[in-house]
Amino acid sequence: MQRGFSIGGRSLAQSASAGSGTHDLFVACLVGLNERDSHQSHARFYRNAELQRGRKLSSASSLLQKSHSKLPKVQKYCLDVLAGSLPTGRLAFLAVERHLGDLERTEGKETQLRWDQDEGLRAVEFFERFLCLAEGEHNGQPFKLEPWQQFILASLFGWKSGEFRRFRTAYVEIGKGNGKSPMAAGIGLYGLLADRESAAEVYSAAVVKDQAKILFRDAENMRDASPLLKSKIEKHVNNLFVPTTNSFFRPISSEKRGLDGKRVHMALIDEIHEHPSALVVDKMRAGTKGRRQALIFEITNSGYDRNSVCYQHHDYSEKILSGIIDNDSWFAYVCQLDVCEGCADAGKVSPSCEKCDQWTDEAVWPKVNPNLGVSIQPKYLREQVLEAQGMPSKENIVKRLNFCMWTEQAVRWMPMDKWDACVGHVDRAMLAKAPCFAGLDLGSTSDLAACVLLFPDDRGYKVLPFFWVPEETVRARSERERVPYDVWVRQGFIRATEGATIDFDVIRRDINKFNEDFAIQEIDIDPAFNAHQLRTQLEGDGFTVPNIPQTFMGLSAATKELERLVINGDIEHGGNPVLRWNASNVAIRTDAAGNIKPDKERSIEKIDGISALVNAITRAMVVPISSGRLMEII
Repeated sequence: MQRGFSIGGRSLAQSASAGSGTHDLFVACLVGLNERDSHQSHARFYRNAELQRGRKLSSASSLLQKSHSKLPKVQKYCLDVLAGSLPTGRLAFLAVERHLGDLERTEGKETQLRWDQDEGLRAVEFFERFLCLAEGEHNGQPFKLEPWQQFILASLFGWKSGEFRRFRTAYVEIGKGNGKSPMAAGIGLYGLLADRESAAEVYSAAVVKDQAKILFRDAENMRDASPLLKSKIEKHVNNLFVPTTNSFFRPISSEKRGLDGKRVHMALIDEIHEHPSALVVDKMRAGTKGRRQALIFEITNSGYDRNSVCYQHHDYSEKILSGIIDNDSWFAYVCQLDVCEGCADAGKVSPSCEKCDQWTDEAVWPKVNPNLGVSIQPKYLREQVLEAQGMPSKENIVKRLNFCMWTEQAVRWMPMDKWDACVGHVDRAMLAKAPCFAGLDLGSTSDLAACVLLFPDDRGYKVLPFFWVPEETVRARSERERVPYDVWVRQGFIRATEGATIDFDVIRRDINKFNEDFAIQEIDIDPAFNAHQLRTQLEGDGFTVPNIPQTFMGLSAATKELERLVINGDIEHGGNPVLRWNASNVAIRTDAAGNIKPDKERSIEKIDGISALVNAITRAMVVPISSGRLMEII
């Protein structure tokens, strides 16, 4: 579901396209641009869209005055981000835009989702009235929240789903030294003492105990610095205890099965980029099942391993903010430097040329260091940059920790704005008896399977995708991977086959049914897939089933052709959300000769539908159709 903030009943995307000086940034945001936005897009809007900006700010200001009258810092923060007066990366910008869109769609309506300003204010006031900082130059000073911190806290505690908190997971990625650990510790103390939860169990969770104790010590120090908290919270070894509610706050790690058997009300997971697996996150999440409004709060710097749980949650957060995945229970606030338009078009996700945001440019430092001048000083960052420039071995560390740059290179392939522009009109009834190529990708027997029908027409192609998944894995997969398989099954975009593995007999029957409705010319498959019996059965059913080698030579031409079709608008896919999700996940591999192919290993999530589509295009490029019969080009 796209949730853009709108003006007079129109979404920002509609308003942006309603005249000259349009705001392509908002168009990109609301069609799920994913990694392909740019610092230059911000600049073009602020140069050329004064009228649109004025209308937008006026509407936003009116909405915020009504809904945030007791939170003036949050009001100002949102308006400053929208106005461009506060340097903000694309994803943090989208977090604000999501907040405003949700306010608008729930204003004055009886919905499950609702904004409770008083609850947001209550959390903010807990910090500013009862917590003191306990180290460095700020030792003993009240914890006065910066506007971006108030925005996060008010969002986490102010949004409700029915009677309870909306957000059950929060992912916050910011530069080192911006006060993330003290903020997490304060959230833990709030959960311990002020969250109206009896027998609350709050954990600072990490892989090893020493790491877990870092955040826990912040909480201990805050407790020691506050006379009120000292009177309410007993301090024991590795345990803060509230006897009146039988609640506690403890550090915890995966050592010696220390994560098992917990009844988690809050889990604070710091530096998740250092976690070698998802074990800590998964165990803490499993421990929340009996709680009405549990919260997993993840806060981190950027990492380097794009197969890590941290990058999975970074990528998932980006997809939520970009509108690719809809999850009302997941909060995301991600700081980043932005790429230029050219690098975005090339699929780059990190600044890669001199036109992108430069980590050495002080003007963009506030994008990834929102506490610049408060808890982290420009002088320190200048020193870090100078050392990194003089010591190449330190450069990647500084980029990751101080400037939120994932340092392992990755190229995302599909421009999602172009993909969304290719929705077109795909009417199954209108395609009856039309000739088509079927691309099939089966993967493992417990995984997603895809068949994509590709219909040549005068303009290019129309696409009909079909997906299958084992029924017994749907719920677990939806919870574990945070991808709405269950919703897609209910909506009919995926067919769940009975059992814990995919029933290839069902796929065979479905393909034969497709052939009754359409004229399947051939079924194009990966010769390495493990359902040899299905292949033999399909050949026995009368289908031509050629092998499509999954090599650069076998796939490059079709991969480049799909890219051309999407960029030129010569393909229509009907907006299938599963295929769109697959498209947003695709990473490509390139050889020395410039050949490309989809790379399942480097892609962060499933790409089965796109693999099937590329298989079909491989044959459609060389096998013309004449009167529904094939004439092979020799």
